[in-house]
Amino acid sequence: MNTSTQIDKNQLLRFTTAGSVDDGKSTLIGRLLYDSKAIFEDQLQAVENTSKRKGHDGVDLALFTDGLRDEREQGITIDVAYRYFTTPRRKFIIADTPGHIQYTRNMVTGASTANAALILVDARHGVIEQTKRHAFIASLLQIPHIIVCINKMDLVDYSEDVYENIIDQFEAFSSKLYVKDIEFLPISALNGDNVVNRSENMDWYQGAPLLHTLEHMHISSDINKIDARFPVQTVLRPQSDGFIDYRGYAGRVASGILRPGDDVTILPSGFTSVIKSIDTIDGELEEAYAPMSVSITLEDDIDISRGDMIVRTNNKPQALQEFDAMLCWLNNDPARPRAKYTIMHTSNEQKAMIKEVVYKIDINSYNREEEDKQLNMNDISRVKIRTTRPLMIDEYRDNRITGSFVLIDDTTHETVAAGMII
Repeated sequence: MNTSTQIDKNQLLRFTTAGSVDDGKSTLIGRLLYDSKAIFEDQLQAVENTSKRKGHDGVDLALFTDGLRDEREQGITIDVAYRYFTTPRRKFIIADTPGHIQYTRNMVTGASTANAALILVDARHGVIEQTKRHAFIASLLQIPHIIVCINKMDLVDYSEDVYENIIDQFEAFSSKLYVKDIEFLPISALNGDNVVNRSENMDWYQGAPLLHTLEHMHISSDINKIDARFPVQTVLRPQSDGFIDYRGYAGRVASGILRPGDDVTILPSGFTSVIKSIDTIDGELEEAYAPMSVSITLEDDIDISRGDMIVRTNNKPQALQEFDAMLCWLNNDPARPRAKYTIMHTSNEQKAMIKEVVYKIDINSYNREEEDKQLNMNDISRVKIRTTRPLMIDEYRDNRITGSFVLIDDTTHETVAAGMII
């Protein structure tokens, strides 16, 4: 079985949009949905009615994503709006995130699972502080592909010089960031130039339009296929006819490839065994890879429960009780010094505390603030985390699943922080 071919058939691409307020993110997504005919008749009718009520001449494309009443009244996006659409070539999930500085946490939420980030720049204003902030967050979250959409080209007479100047501005600061793949695209979301169809107004641009770029983006290499990690979510004991002795360990493959016959180690116990079978509701598989949900049976009876991890014997994560992480504080209330939180890492859940705030990052200047140790909403900082028992972790840059976690306040049960292990 050709593994690369199989993984390439996983057609789902998640992308997030980011940019300053009124850069046209919602209009761009509306144009994508509208021109690719991915909108239901009733949705189209509702938006047409709202557009007429507001006095617009045509359809206000931004309304396809601005779902909250506050957003429709203010004409801004204040929450992460997820939209789904399909083309013959690929399925997409879009996370439309806010541009305001006070909604940095929303961008972190929307971008955490993205394959690609669309960063919008207003052609009239060029690269501004919020552009740098969004690029920094995309870099911090290790989003593999960034497409810089230079929007509103119609308002600068489709000037190639303006486009080239903004590329120079962006590259001047992005060279400091860890970004693997950056593309630039001149567009007009309002008029549809280079969104779904090629622009007739910018014949100097020889690249493909946005939808074609997203449809043909190579994302199978974004998944870590080397480090086999299988966090166990639950143990299956059907006790039904034909399955009296069945004992399967169910979960989602976080990374790597697992096959029957592989030598595996169960962490944290350290017991070893061999994979007997990999099962799904449709029958047995010859191999499993991320992000497939499967049930694994082993040759030996071993006490395994939720939170344990099945890994290849010759390739193990680190088992650490104390580690450094980049933390984005999501909660309205500030962090409490040395308070106990519940940490959720893959399927593992235990107690933890923020042992130390090493420094905070000014995400406008990228400078480190070592004096200010108070974590407030939207702050991004480097911290030391200590847990009650070791976690099986990888660095976030190597594995976005086993390298990430969230912190939950035990009293309010709110998710207060998201972290990336370094």
